[in-house]
Amino acid sequence: MQKPLVNKVVLVAGATRAAGRGIAVQLGAAGATVYVTGRTTRSERSEMNRPETIEETAALVDEAGGRGIAVQVDHLVPDEVRALVTRIKGEHDRLHVLVNNIWGATKMEWNKSVWESDLDYGLQTLRLAVDTHAITSHFAIPLLIEEPGGLVVEVTDGTAEYNAANYRVSFFYDLAKASNIRMAYALAHELQPFGATAVSFTPGWLRSEQMLDNYGVTESNWYDATMRSPHFAISESPAFVGRAVAALAQDPNVSRWNGQSLSSGHLAKIYGFTDLDGSQPDAWRYLTEVQDAGKPADVTGYR
Repeated sequence: MQKPLVNKVVLVAGATRAAGRGIAVQLGAAGATVYVTGRTTRSERSEMNRPETIEETAALVDEAGGRGIAVQVDHLVPDEVRALVTRIKGEHDRLHVLVNNIWGATKMEWNKSVWESDLDYGLQTLRLAVDTHAITSHFAIPLLIEEPGGLVVEVTDGTAEYNAANYRVSFFYDLAKASNIRMAYALAHELQPFGATAVSFTPGWLRSEQMLDNYGVTESNWYDATMRSPHFAISESPAFVGRAVAALAQDPNVSRWNGQSLSSGHLAKIYGFTDLDGSQPDAWRYLTEVQDAGKPADVTGYR
């Protein structure tokens, strides 16, 4: 079986669960060595208090055909990130792909203005979504640009077009997700002279572990959740998200996307990969044309 990323070294920052886990596993399926980081291990949980661990993610990378290396890192602590990159350099002397996927928020304050929001929690949301990405890029990118062809993926929620036209959940959430998109744009400018590429990337409606738990379903019977939320029919698995990033990492012409805002649904049409059920859900087009337009749930032509 062909392993196009067999000689590639990847850091998926924030790979304990959800999109990060899906991305790490699919990069492993393509043969990559994947450092998976997060705060939750078999012996210690973050304040998110979820059961998924970085060791589980690393084992799934191994099972997929790659090599998973779990490293507990709090990406708000510069010394821990510096030590991580020093370890990667010492063990492999190179880094080909950086996926900035750290999030870590523990709750959502829906439709709250800046003055109605919990200020401490709002500022912590920004630290988790923005500071962590900046700190990780600061330490990891010097290793990534030691040879041309590197790729940085800033994972966010929403395309640049959709987020510019829509209020996203709350003041702090909106600002956090827009910041990730702008980060990719700025990094694209800074990386181009070194032959490296930066993009922002968004999943659609992701069937994360927490989302499935909220609906009381599993990946095997996820469609049952459409009884409660009909538009959930457009949702996608973490594997679909991972296949999108793996496709980018394998593209010898990935620089064509430098600075752009990309989505899993859009990339599926470009690269030809599918979700686990063989479909290609195009969530952001669906949200605009069906859900936000107030039409009944109907994914015909959207997956």
